[in-house]
Amino acid sequence: MRKFNIRKVLDGLTAVSAVASASSAAQQQQAGNRETEIQETLQSEHFQLCKTVRHGFPYQPSALAFDPVQKILAIGTQTGALRLFGRPGVECYCQHDSGAAVIQLQFLINEGALVSALADDTLHLWNLRQKRPAILHSLKFNRERITFCHLPFQSKWLYVGTERGNIHIVNVESFTLSGYVIMWNKAIELSSKSHPGPVVHISDNPMDEGKLLIGFESGTVVLWDLKSKKADYRYTHDEAIHSVAWHHEGKQFICSHSDGTLTIWNVKSPTKPFQTITPHGKQLKDGKKPEPCKPILKVEYKTTRAGEPFIILSGGLSYDTVGRRPCLTVMHGKSTAVLEMDYSIVDFLTLCETPYPNDFQEPYAVVVLLEKDLVLIDLAQNGYPIFENPYPLTIHESPVTCCEYFADCPVDLIPALYSVGARQKRQGYSKKEWPISGGNWGVITQSYSEIIITGHADGSIKFWDASAITLQVLYKLKTAKVFEKSRNKDDRPNTDIVDEDPYAIQIISWCPESRMLCIAGVSAHVIIYRFSKQEVTTEVIPMLEVRLLYEINDVETPDGEQVPPVPTPGTGSNPQSIVPQSHPSTSSSSSDGLRDNVPCLKVKNSPLKQSPGYQIELVIQLVWVSGEPPQQITSLAINSAYGLVVFGNCNGIAMVDYLQKTVLLNLGTIELYGSNDPYRREPRSPRKTRQPSGGLCDINEGTVVPEDRCKSPTSDVKDNSFSRSRSSSVTSIDKESREAISALHFCETFTRKADTSPSPCLWVGTTLGTVLVIVLNLPPGGEQRLLQPVIVSPSGTILRLKGAILRMAFLDTTGSLVPPAHETWREHHEDKDEKEKAKKRRPVSVSPSSSQEISENQYAVICSEKQAKVISLPSQNCIYKQNITETSFVLRGDIVSLNNSICLACFCANGHIMTFSLPSLRPLLDVYYLPLTNMRIARTFCFTDNGQALYLVSPTEIQRLTYSQETCENLQEMLGELFTLVETPEAPNRGFFKGLFGGGAQSLDREELFGESASGKASRSLAQHIPGPGGIEGVKGAASGVVGELARARLALDERGQKLGELEEKTAAMLYSADSFSKHAHEMMLKYKDKKWYQF
Repeated sequence: MRKFNIRKVLDGLTAVSAVASASSAAQQQQAGNRETEIQETLQSEHFQLCKTVRHGFPYQPSALAFDPVQKILAIGTQTGALRLFGRPGVECYCQHDSGAAVIQLQFLINEGALVSALADDTLHLWNLRQKRPAILHSLKFNRERITFCHLPFQSKWLYVGTERGNIHIVNVESFTLSGYVIMWNKAIELSSKSHPGPVVHISDNPMDEGKLLIGFESGTVVLWDLKSKKADYRYTHDEAIHSVAWHHEGKQFICSHSDGTLTIWNVKSPTKPFQTITPHGKQLKDGKKPEPCKPILKVEYKTTRAGEPFIILSGGLSYDTVGRRPCLTVMHGKSTAVLEMDYSIVDFLTLCETPYPNDFQEPYAVVVLLEKDLVLIDLAQNGYPIFENPYPLTIHESPVTCCEYFADCPVDLIPALYSVGARQKRQGYSKKEWPISGGNWGVITQSYSEIIITGHADGSIKFWDASAITLQVLYKLKTAKVFEKSRNKDDRPNTDIVDEDPYAIQIISWCPESRMLCIAGVSAHVIIYRFSKQEVTTEVIPMLEVRLLYEINDVETPDGEQVPPVPTPGTGSNPQSIVPQSHPSTSSSSSDGLRDNVPCLKVKNSPLKQSPGYQIELVIQLVWVSGEPPQQITSLAINSAYGLVVFGNCNGIAMVDYLQKTVLLNLGTIELYGSNDPYRREPRSPRKTRQPSGGLCDINEGTVVPEDRCKSPTSDVKDNSFSRSRSSSVTSIDKESREAISALHFCETFTRKADTSPSPCLWVGTTLGTVLVIVLNLPPGGEQRLLQPVIVSPSGTILRLKGAILRMAFLDTTGSLVPPAHETWREHHEDKDEKEKAKKRRPVSVSPSSSQEISENQYAVICSEKQAKVISLPSQNCIYKQNITETSFVLRGDIVSLNNSICLACFCANGHIMTFSLPSLRPLLDVYYLPLTNMRIARTFCFTDNGQALYLVSPTEIQRLTYSQETCENLQEMLGELFTLVETPEAPNRGFFKGLFGGGAQSLDREELFGESASGKASRSLAQHIPGPGGIEGVKGAASGVVGELARARLALDERGQKLGELEEKTAAMLYSADSFSKHAHEMMLKYKDKKWYQF
């Protein structure tokens, strides 16, 4: 057992009596005995790490596909990711190992499979008939680059166009190449001297599968007869082609070109287009050609039984529309609708009632994949309204700057947030159901609710319901609306603490029980919010300005500065009263012309209407000091039972009573040490007179409090060692290396070794590894709480760890977590009777009562960047220590509950995720998971209770994971199913006369043409077949290791892909015994089949 040595625990005490040291030794021994009694139930087998789900918009999307029968949407990305969407709540994420960009996706319609084409010239066949899709086959092209793929409906032969202008044919079942190849030089005119360019389009004639339409980039289109292996028609145009689309009758097709034109061709008239349209071109007089426009990147041609066909296109705008947003154009009959989009269009698809290309298409919606959004347009309603998107794709609406994760929240919290959030919804959406409706939900095995809070660059905060691996936005709060917006750059001299996004959220502190919310923003501002279901108009926004200095005054200054007196308890709230409506600062500049006492943002001075939801309780801003801007806030904590908020930065710490709207504490970091500063920091120079800011009073030198136990370490001003070490500035220490406040924790525990009972206090952790304890002397509840001041005083207790302090928590004598005291939520805007009752209420404290015996000790758990310690209280002996990492550092540490027990979970910069038991700090899990590739991961990674964690994996996506073995086991059930059994719609009726005279669709025996017997074998060097990990013989999990059904046989494998369930084992054993019995029976039959009955 290690004894933790603390120098000069109590300021002002020069010696410790023998009685006290004997008492301390007895306490230490008792703590040791008690420690051995705590039964730790968590073992390493309770832990297992795996990814669960990914939410948000697919980052950098590049390809789009839709299965019109299964009603599943697929999106591929530039990083090789694949996202599949069914009905709201059914989502799936997969990843190609190579990380190459997805250039095209093709569903095997209603087959539960998908083909992906990648920029590294590989094709992959994905099996979607399992909850975690896996690759069954891959094909790597060695000599040619893939540019376009086409898979006809109900065909197993995939056409693959290449950069060289050739077309190869792949058997999707075996994923092998056919010997049948369409060479570019056979397709184009023999007299043509130039190469036609890459293949940009392939499709078969809707009425004749034997005719293949091939579009080359240069402007040439060829109708190829597959049987006769020659071109029927060639259509040449002098503008490059981007896309081609058929009319369903197979007599016409339409091409989109690089000059913003559309050409419609009659199949049997190859000499010139039947019609040329420039949708956005200005029609010039004298019959001249319209001015060229931007390229039309894609066109679709969809027919309806009842009316005119739809021609839908992206691009094609006039070049003089500078600054105009990207558009989707819908041409229907004589009307042309131009639909502006917020971002660039990546791709679009028209959703139609039929999967058959030779029937009237009956389009009902358009899916538009944008660079940062997914939009669905209703074609059936006037004005083409969009559908309300039910997927959580707006995480990145403004860049995420921080996030917090809460599991097992109060049951009434999600309904309360949802009810206030429902009022924020936009109007004018389509009234129809969301058309992407495939798949089935998984089985919900979690009974607790989860909430994710994201803070954003524009100052907004979003609350998300994250229960049962789904995600749904509940409520959005705009924190910036409390500030005046600057109209131009000249008007914003004070915001130059940051170049842009002055309202960005940095830290969120939330109490789910009381619903109190506190945020710290990048402009050194703190806003406290209270939740209310009633609308309210705030006439004057409550505001405080705090002057948080790094350099502090010396008592023995040349000027002989007088220390201002501290107000008596009776008048404590007067000098720190709420700032009046005009929000004046003491001065805008100091005597030498430097900006001084000015906040970075200007609070509105007009009445503010606040909707139901989170409403402003108090705005706190740090101000400029002698030309130096305030430093950004590094830590924040709120406590609803005490009515206090505390925050710190590299200058120091400030505590505010948000009920009385007063500053209770305003100290430089080193002032917290008093004479116990272990670094012996010297003053740089004599100080000028320190001016109190804006009528706010700091806890200063000479603070005298009635009780001896609350005596401030700064009261002994004559102590030479103290006056020498009280400064907080050294020439060798610049701003970045100052000792910043890195962790804050309110609790009710033992503040000093001599304490016999716990009391409210604040534990402060710094970047230099120091933990200091501040005692809080709270007045009685009710009306007295609003009249009497809270008395704050450092306790003298100092603890030390290696590395910056990240997290602190407290365990009781049984090893259970002691949560901070909190109030339960109640409506703040009540009538008088309710207010009278409220005055008599005391805050609900879940901490131990102050009447505890000395024997009822506690344990402080402290985690730093390098190590964790468990310290017995009140003795302050370090009973357990764990060096978490020597070569790296911990980015996030959280004390969390799992399986009715407590553990410490850490994420290190070297990519390791680790958990430790409490209080003994035994290592339980250490898995290399994810290297720190950017600061986004460090800023957003967080653990929460019940084995859940998350981080922002890309600027638009949240990745959730679990470190609980139980959740890993249940994950298979919780995941939704993408593939469901749906009957394929009947083929269109050809009609009597069409059947009689052969006018209907012509079918083709592709097997006869492309099979090995007819076309021979393909060149082996052309493409290489790679069996996928999704094959039955070697099913391993995807990224998280959980694998589900495969090839219609649902094999229940666990995350490691190692164990089969008992049923499967028994079945396998029975099959084996049946097989061996069959063999023996067969051998016996052969042995005796020629023998007569009497020879036996």
